[in-house]
Amino acid sequence: MPGGRLTHEDRRHIGAGLAEGLGYAEIARRIGRPTSTISREVTRNGGPEAYRVDHAHLATGRRARRRRQIPRHEPAPPADAYGRDPDDVRDFAEQLAALMVRTGVPRMAARVLACLITDDSGSLTAADLVQRLRVSPASVSLAVGYLEGLEVIRRVREPGHRRQRYVIDDDVWLQAWMTSAQQHAMWAETAQRGVDVLDAATPAGARLAHMSQFFATLSDDMSGGTEAVDDALTVLAALRHANASLTEHHLATALAWPPARVSKALHCAEQDRLTPAQLKALG
Repeated sequence: MPGGRLTHEDRRHIGAGLAEGLGYAEIARRIGRPTSTISREVTRNGGPEAYRVDHAHLATGRRARRRRQIPRHEPAPPADAYGRDPDDVRDFAEQLAALMVRTGVPRMAARVLACLITDDSGSLTAADLVQRLRVSPASVSLAVGYLEGLEVIRRVREPGHRRQRYVIDDDVWLQAWMTSAQQHAMWAETAQRGVDVLDAATPAGARLAHMSQFFATLSDDMSGGTEAVDDALTVLAALRHANASLTEHHLATALAWPPARVSKALHCAEQDRLTPAQLKALG
């Protein structure tokens, strides 16, 4: 039945279709289900690359049992202001966290970050995170400390309260990208010092020279090389010419640049990547 629950056989067909590289619409047509049902099923269970038939079937059974355990006098959570099912949002947050874990992020830090990313406000208190993730305050504190060290989130104090909120900014990925570029530059500089100590003519020195060149190239590619410095100089010159405080929006309008380019240029300037000579040239 198109409106009934997916069976284990349905999930076998979905798994086979994904293995063949079929789209959701084609899989839905083959088993007589709405495309949205297939999309939701795959998204809830790891995505096209990680979908496993038996795991998906067992996970759906567990979710159904949890819903049956809700007391009769306590209704299921209603859809949010945008019509989204809270269970769907939580499932996606866990999938996002799982992806981060596979890339090397500690599990609790990944869950905290995914929770902040999927919250419309992008801002939660420690108590909010403890309640949503059902973990101890100490676990949240350690995860927050890790993420702050990466400069992925920041904390702000609520006006009139001692309570703090953890915030993720919309340009967080640009900041993380630039931080990574700076770390690569540090690797390049350290490797080059090793070349000076060990002598480039020796096997170890040559190895370090290759290492230095690799990380220097990677850092330049990630930071935009000289283009990022040129943009930073342009932005600083515009600020000096205006002789007034300008927001990123005002700068983007004045220079006819995309906001992301202005943000990247300002970040470059803030990280002291300009030489004294370049700063002197600004007057």
